[in-house]
Amino acid sequence: QIQLVESGGGVVQAGGSLRLSCVASGHTFSTHAMAWFRQVPGKERELVAAISWGGESTREADSVKGRFTISRDNAKNTVYLQMNSLKPEDTAVYYCAADSSGVLIKFLDESSMDYWGQGTQVTVSS
Repeated sequence: QIQLVESGGGVVQAGGSLRLSCVASGHTFSTHAMAWFRQVPGKERELVAAISWGGESTREADSVKGRFTISRDNAKNTVYLQMNSLKPEDTAVYYCAADSSGVLIKFLDESSMDYWGQGTQVTVSS
């Protein structure tokens, strides 16, 4: 099985940056697609960004495109989410997740994911 642990969340002012990390242990990291989701209380969990097992393909939500970048370092079993130009509406709990079925990034959604981290809080103040 895979265990995922996120870190890097915190409180920043609008316009600032944060880098989230997700360290995976267990199964071979490079064989899984990975994604970042976020959730605000009372709202559905939404996909922020996803990355293929080899890092060749990425996908970002329209709301974060041009500001957030997902990447992975398989040698370190780590997935990153670099968040720049943060806005108050980016405030949420951010979760990393892993797929074990080989789903294409194009079709990846919440139901595709088999493993989830505990989440890390990101708060952006105005």
